[in-house]
This record gives sequence, C-alpha cells and structure tokens, in this order.
Amino acid sequence: MNTTLITGIGSLVTNDPGQGAGPLGLVTDAAVVVDGGTVAWVGRAADAPAADERVDAGGRALLPGFVDSHAHLVFAGDRTAEFNARMSGQSYTAGGIRTTVAATRAASDAELDANLARFVREAVRQGTTTIECKSGYGLTVEDEARSLRIAAEHTPETTYLGAHVVAPEYAEDPAGYVDLVTGEMLDACAPHARWVDVFCEKGAFDGDQARAILTAGIERGLTPRVHANQLTYGPGVRLAVELGAASADHCTHLTDEDVAALAGSATVATLLPGAEFSTRAEYPSGRRLLDAGAVVALSTDCNPGSSFTSSMAFCIAVAVREMGMTPDEALWAATAGGARALRRTDVGTVTVGARADLLLLDAPSHVHLAYRPGVPLTAAVWRAGVREV
Repeated sequence: MNTTLITGIGSLVTNDPGQGAGPLGLVTDAAVVVDGGTVAWVGRAADAPAADERVDAGGRALLPGFVDSHAHLVFAGDRTAEFNARMSGQSYTAGGIRTTVAATRAASDAELDANLARFVREAVRQGTTTIECKSGYGLTVEDEARSLRIAAEHTPETTYLGAHVVAPEYAEDPAGYVDLVTGEMLDACAPHARWVDVFCEKGAFDGDQARAILTAGIERGLTPRVHANQLTYGPGVRLAVELGAASADHCTHLTDEDVAALAGSATVATLLPGAEFSTRAEYPSGRRLLDAGAVVALSTDCNPGSSFTSSMAFCIAVAVREMGMTPDEALWAATAGGARALRRTDVGTVTVGARADLLLLDAPSHVHLAYRPGVPLTAAVWRAGVREV
C-alpha cells in the first residue's frame, strides 16, 4: 500500500500536547506521513521520511477531521415554513418533530438513504470525517429499525432515539409508548445501534421515563447519551452522569449542581450552538463549563427543524462569538471533544496510529475558522487515508 507525505504544513494541529505547543499540540513547518488508513509519522517537515507520494500543503493549516457527535440525518420532508414562522415571532416547541415524522414514515428506504448520503457528502466537503446519526423520526418499530439500518450503511456511530417524542398514536398513552420503546422497538433496533438516547425535556420525556428508557438500552448493551436541559432546567444532565452516559447534549440551562456533576464525571457536555442560532434561544456558556473542568464537545445537531446546518466550522465560529470559548478551545471541542463524546481514541487527533482523518484548510491557521465565518475554507479532506475532497 502506498504511503503519502503531506509536507509544507504551515501549522499542524495534533491535539497532542506531547507533539507540540499548547493543548492543541501545534507544530509549525510540519509534515505528516499516511500509510494506508492511518497516520504513520508526525513531525517537522525537515525531518520527514520518504514516501511514495507527496502532497505540498503550501503553508496551509492541517487539522484532525471534525468529529460531529450529534446529528439527525435520517428524515424526509422540509420544515422551511416552520422556520419562517419562528423567525417571524413564534417560539420553538418539541411538537414540530411530528411534522418530520409524518414525512419520514411516508418516504421509501431509497429516498431516506439518498437524503442521508447527500448530507454526509455535504458534511465531508466541510471537513467532517466522523459523524453520529440518530433515528427518531419514525417512531414505529419498523420505521425506527429501518432508519438505523440505513444509517449504519454510512456510519458506525448509530443511535437509537425512539424516545425523541411520544409517537402521535400514543398521544393519550405516553406510558404505553415508553413500554414500546423499551420493549418491541428496542428489540428491533438494538442490533443496528451503538447508542441509546432520549429527549429528556418538557413536551417529550420526564426524568422517570428517561431513566426507564436508558436503563433498558443499557441492559441491551447500548451506551447512553442524553438530550439534556435544552429548553429548560431539568433532570437530564444529572441523569446522564448518574447512568454513565457518554454525553449530555445541549446543556443550555444548567444549575451549579449540573455543572459540578459534569465536571466530576466522564460525561462530555456537548454544546449545539446551531440550535440556539436557529431558534433565537439563549446560548449555553462554554466558558462556565470549561472553567469548572468539564469536557466540552461541539456538534451541529443537524436536523430539519431546529438546526439545519452540517457545518462544524459554523458551530466553531458561533461558539467563539457567543459562548465564551477561545478559537483553540472551540477547535479542540469540535475534534478531540467530539471523539471523547463518542468514546473514540482513533479519531480527533493527528498522532501516530490514529485514523488518517485530515482536514487541510485554505488558510494558514485554524483560527481562521472563527476569524472568517461563513467562508468555505476546505482545501482537502482525507478519510481513513483516502482523499475525498
């Protein structure tokens, strides 16, 4: 298998302080050797070994590919009208999800697959090399199972989210829906999922219901993650910590006790600034979480209702502008932080043995991601050593 030397890197982000300066492990005048699907060598360009092929980065910045650890990409339909109404003064509620449920149920497998493939390609073009994908827009046994089967064709990071909202058919029997989610639906979905998730929120599932759903998933070998504290204060974050969830996602409304719980645990606080941007809601404070010692990830929450963006670069820029994070902290959260949220050690870094998931920016520094918001800065993308952009 051929080796590739990427040289002439003006600024290399390794996310390994042992490799270079600061928490990002920055190396200037750097080079990387890729062997097959993995990183084989990292260091100064002057010391680089020979390789079969050579790519000149031309002084640009090279980063780990973005790790998007929270996305909802198996769906059909469009919610432009809802967004337009909300921007005209109507507030967002969880009920909007049911609009997408109807469209998703009516779509064919081929339509759902094509839609998902399109969004994955869109994300890759912007530098995302690892993406998580949830079900949650089917809310029947068959529709949730097929959503996960389709998602698994595109990513190993699949999440069972039958507990997105109560299915319309069970509007008057939420307990019956919880029974379905923890029983027959879980049986059909668990073979196709790595994770179990629940929207623990007013208008969706309360703390007791969320605990029952997550516990059932754990018993089936799935690892929990939680939609927590997005719309109001609630039990989601502390439930996530108690159950050893990989992440508590949104974390918009946090008490001091919530922050302390996250800081004292292995549960990652995943912030989703696209949701606040798209709903004109209050942004969470990344600064508060970081200062407390919590591990923070950034993700897109790409979905048709409340955050219809696949751009991790956009999320970085918003986190820097609105959430008190530095450009270095935001980039780490969008790469190594996302890897932590997915409990992956092979992505989110540019280190020997890591997957060769790389993003070459058309810029001399990663700071340009926040410095030049909205500008397409992707020069090249490699996934597992294969150049895709």
